[in-house]
Amino acid sequence: MDQTQSVPGGIGQRLRELRLKRGLNQQDLASEDISVSYVSLIETGKRAPSEAVLKSLAERVGCSVEYLRTGHDDATIKELELKVAFGDMALRNGSNGEALQSFSEALASAPLLSDAMVHRARLGQALAFEKLGRLEAAIQLLTTLFEDPAMVAGSAQWAQLAVALCRCYRESGDHVMSVEVGERAMRKLDALGLDVTDDHIQLGATLIGCYRERGDLGQANLVAARLLVVAEQTGSRVARGSVYWNAALVAKSRGRVDEALGLTERALMMMAETDNVRHMALLKGVYGRLILETDPPDLERARTLLDESQLGLLEAGTATEQAWSETSLAQLDIQLGRFDEAAAHANRALGLLRAEPRFDAAKARVLLAEAQFFGGDQDSGVATLHAVERQLGQLAANRGAAEVWRQVGDLWQRFGRPDEAMSAYQRALTSVGLRALPSAAEASSSRQVSQ
Repeated sequence: MDQTQSVPGGIGQRLRELRLKRGLNQQDLASEDISVSYVSLIETGKRAPSEAVLKSLAERVGCSVEYLRTGHDDATIKELELKVAFGDMALRNGSNGEALQSFSEALASAPLLSDAMVHRARLGQALAFEKLGRLEAAIQLLTTLFEDPAMVAGSAQWAQLAVALCRCYRESGDHVMSVEVGERAMRKLDALGLDVTDDHIQLGATLIGCYRERGDLGQANLVAARLLVVAEQTGSRVARGSVYWNAALVAKSRGRVDEALGLTERALMMMAETDNVRHMALLKGVYGRLILETDPPDLERARTLLDESQLGLLEAGTATEQAWSETSLAQLDIQLGRFDEAAAHANRALGLLRAEPRFDAAKARVLLAEAQFFGGDQDSGVATLHAVERQLGQLAANRGAAEVWRQVGDLWQRFGRPDEAMSAYQRALTSVGLRALPSAAEASSSRQVSQ
């Protein structure tokens, strides 16, 4: 059925109802360009009026063009646009649930919105899902937006989507996809030969983090070195700060704590002039955690930084980032000998991460077990470490898994469980591809098969 036919909500019916309501006849709507018979055809749904005709008819019956076309007046559309704007504001302020609700309500009437406004609402919805820890939903939405044929490769929106998609895959633990998306986007930018922008630098910085999480520290360091040169030449302070930030994390992963501290200080200096609460909170958290690894650590300075980080992330961070903040404070409290407080922080982190099998949750449980052991609750510590081992069995075998297995082994060893420690160390080696020698029976079986 033609959308202009005289059915509830049709242009023809709305035109006729308004004409009669105003006490007009069809001749009153006619003009030099619009005949009486044409008005009749429109009202009966047999003709679809052009924009010019719609405008003329709307003026004569005293309504907006939008009302004739959709049945909704400009006030309705403005209300929907305000919902999107409110969602953006709520997202910036850390009210992620309210943001999601606002974007979803606007998208329920998506046909009334412009394409640009629909895209804005869908992107906001995806970012709200990410901040709420609903990463699968975020990835699904971001992928749809990123692969939309109308999305212009190399544009600021395209780069923003690529960064968000890389980040969500990384946070979900799918390091293969996070790197694949980032590398594909960088290759596309190289092929386009565009001038370097802050958005492009941010994409490169995100890719550095993806390499690091995957355990490819050599590639991460190489890209960081190249990107630092480009950022210093063409990037804003924020873009440069982002590169220094990721370079600091790479240095930390390579065991170069002093270098990481220096790079983090540079990043903080670059970011200090911005009003991005989330970025500053994350950087302070990184700085505080690095201080905990110095010898001797300045625990009071670390406490100040980690408390400030937590406040900022409570305001503007994602659920995953807030959990990371809780684990940072748990680590600090363990070093301070405050084991009950450390356990409370670790449990809050697990609550924020929900029951999803993720490395973040495994790391939080390791800290919980450590607090339980040191606090004298050996049985709970053992049970928690066994829970970590079960969880690691559900996750991909990679460098991240190896790091957690190593921590599990260290705790077993520290608390007098050498057999469990050896098993954990072997799992750590296996996670990075270092297999154990075959047993005598396996070797004998292999020789028999070859003969």
